[in-house]
This record gives sequence, structure tokens and C-alpha cells, in this order.
Amino acid sequence: MSLALTDVTLTYPDGDTRLTALDRVTLDVPRGTLTALVGPSGSGKSSLLAVAAALITPDSGTVVIDGTTATGLPRGELTDLRRHKIGVVFQQPNLLPALTAAEQLQVMAAIDGRSPAKARTRALDLLDAVGLGPQAGRLPHQLSGGQRQRVNIARALMNDPTVLLVDEPTSALDQERGAAVLDLITRLTHQRATATVLVTHDRTHLTAVDRIAEVHDGRVTTA
Repeated sequence: MSLALTDVTLTYPDGDTRLTALDRVTLDVPRGTLTALVGPSGSGKSSLLAVAAALITPDSGTVVIDGTTATGLPRGELTDLRRHKIGVVFQQPNLLPALTAAEQLQVMAAIDGRSPAKARTRALDLLDAVGLGPQAGRLPHQLSGGQRQRVNIARALMNDPTVLLVDEPTSALDQERGAAVLDLITRLTHQRATATVLVTHDRTHLTAVDRIAEVHDGRVTTA
């Protein structure tokens, strides 16, 4: 498994008590598969994604990413793990206004100290993969909402992650553009062999996912 959560419990302070966000969650996501997390607001989906991204340490249980146990890692090693193994597609693209589509991706490689020439080649390849090759030189305000989300997806893949975590990518898109983005994520998951987790409220276009995990009151059941 590229992503494995085992018996994960996460709580938050709530006055004199603690609120349980995740209750002994176990979830395995193999490479090359897409698991959709669905459930009502407040059910624990976002908390699960944050734990899977190694952004939050659970109270108990283990998170294993591409063979490395993330829980308990020193801060520096955890940062390296996130940088090289995990790609996150945020709900809002949050693109830098002054950078072109290609430059949004190249920044990720620059942070990692990669060769600018190689970074440029990879950025253009990824933009081609998401259908934006001709728009590589455009600024965010020159792109549609769907195109900006595609740049967001390509950016998350820039460092060739084994785990791809996607948070509500269609929330700001209409049905047609939302369906196209979900189709793209599914295709890239299979082509690039990522272990992908998709958080969504939209069940309309989930026929192509490999598995659906229902989240209710911090508990997860899979179908």
C-alpha cells in the first residue's frame, strides 16, 4: 500500500472534554487507485485528509506513506516526506497572480533545489498532461476556473508524489467543468500510479472511482 492509516484516532479540545474527529479509522489506498471520501460536513473528512498529509499527528494509530511510518518522525524528516511523497490539491487553487501557469509549477521544483531547465521541462510535460500545454505562458487571470484547477492539479504532481490528496476540487465549478476535473484526476491516478484520496460532496461523477469511503461521526466504512 502507498497510503495506509491503521486504527487512527484524532481528538480536539472541546471545553473541559475532547471532541473525537476520527474514531479508530483504518484505510488502505494502493498505488494507481482512487478512493473518494464522502459524507456530511463535520463528519471528519478534512481531518482524515490532514492526517493522511502528515499535517496533523493523530492521538493514536499509524500513518504509513510509501513504506515510511509518518507518525513519530522528527520534524525535518516529516517535512522531507511531505515534500517528496505527498501532493495536495487544495479546494482553491491559490495561484500566485504574477506567475504564469508553467512558473506556478516551477516554483515547487525551485523549493526543492532542482535544476531550472529540468523543472521547466517537467512543468511543460505536466501542463500537457492536464490539457493546458498551449496555456503554459498565461497568468491566472487569463485562465478559466477549470483551467486554474488543472494548474493546481499539475502543481501537486510536480515532485512526482506517490500519494495524491485532493480536497473538494469541484466546489467552485459548474457541473460540466467539475466532471472534467474529476475525470482528469481519475486518469492521472491510473497513469501516474498515485494513491489518490478525493474528498467530495458531489456524488454525481463518482462512477469511475475505485472505491467510495463513507465518513460519519469520525468513522469510515468502505464500499
